[in-house]
Amino acid sequence: MSFRHYLRRPPAVTAAEAVRLVADGALVVDVRREFEWNRAHIPGAVHMPLEELPERCLELPDDRLLITFCTGGIRSAGAANLLVENGFEAVNMSRGLVDWRASGGPLTTR
Repeated sequence: MSFRHYLRRPPAVTAAEAVRLVADGALVVDVRREFEWNRAHIPGAVHMPLEELPERCLELPDDRLLITFCTGGIRSAGAANLLVENGFEAVNMSRGLVDWRASGGPLTTR
């Protein structure tokens, strides 16, 4: 993925907003690495590591809001920009896993 995807600020939502948006049908795209995903992840999220996203993004639905997610919000910011450039409606969940937990968002290890 190009460095330029990190140079501008993508559309963003807070974790509290993301919890509500997921309840309304948005899809979380978790761009963390496999070992991070295996530790804990959001139920119903799609796991698509950042390094695979450019080649695999067309596997994602184009009729739902996509919320990119990582541990702290940096990698997912670049992912959101890449998705927007590819025609998806996508936002970054700022501050990632830390705020998701604090906002009462569910996590699973399965």
